[in-house]
Amino acid sequence: MGVLSATALAYVASGFGVGLLVGMTGVGGGSLMTPLLVLLFGIKVSSAVGTDLLFAAATKAVGVVVHGRGGSIDWQITRRLALGSLPAAAATIWVLHATRQNGQPISPILTATLGGALIVTAICLLGRRWIDRFVAARGAKPLLKSPAAATIATGAIVGVLVTATSVGAGAIGMTALVLLYPRVPLPKLVGSDIAHAVPLTLLAGAGYWFLGVINWPLLGSLLVGSIPGIIVGSRLATRAPDWVLRPILAAVLLIVGIRML
Repeated sequence: MGVLSATALAYVASGFGVGLLVGMTGVGGGSLMTPLLVLLFGIKVSSAVGTDLLFAAATKAVGVVVHGRGGSIDWQITRRLALGSLPAAAATIWVLHATRQNGQPISPILTATLGGALIVTAICLLGRRWIDRFVAARGAKPLLKSPAAATIATGAIVGVLVTATSVGAGAIGMTALVLLYPRVPLPKLVGSDIAHAVPLTLLAGAGYWFLGVINWPLLGSLLVGSIPGIIVGSRLATRAPDWVLRPILAAVLLIVGIRML
């Protein structure tokens, strides 16, 4: 019992730490939580990804309520993303199910995909400032006259990445949205991205539930720690400069991504 209690306490502490960083930086928990579970606790990649997806669905549902009340969700953008991401997520789950070995998704493929997604996320974090400058220099002129198709395609790419790795809905998705919708206020893009992430992570998490790899005690412990972590992190966000936090976080993700590969 003592070992179990210590393990559960470590999971709660991890949830708090990730929640703290998410509250301070806004970067999705999947970029942090999944590699933490795999590298530090030795959780199988498939179990870590599936559990983290349901963890993300629960935490981001709260964010949707907040953004929805504040009117900071563009539901048209959310629908376009979902048109691409939900079919892509379902297809990815089907592939994972069809290629199982001994009843489990193939870990080497998931590990390599996770490492690549972390590296791309780090690049997006490092390049965000230049992207913002590029958008500002264009005077909010959109890259495309009709961004609908590009948004659906972005949703499809994010759907595959999130389902396979639980990474991509935050930094990668937001980078694309800033380029596609420069006239939409940033808080509304953030709200739209979070609103899209809820059905995506819920569908993908349900797929992993179907595969039988969800660790329910782990999920409960992470949620217990993450909620106060996000609250504390959100309050500390104004005290920690973004230009300091983002490069540090990007460097960590880059190192972990290379390690996963």
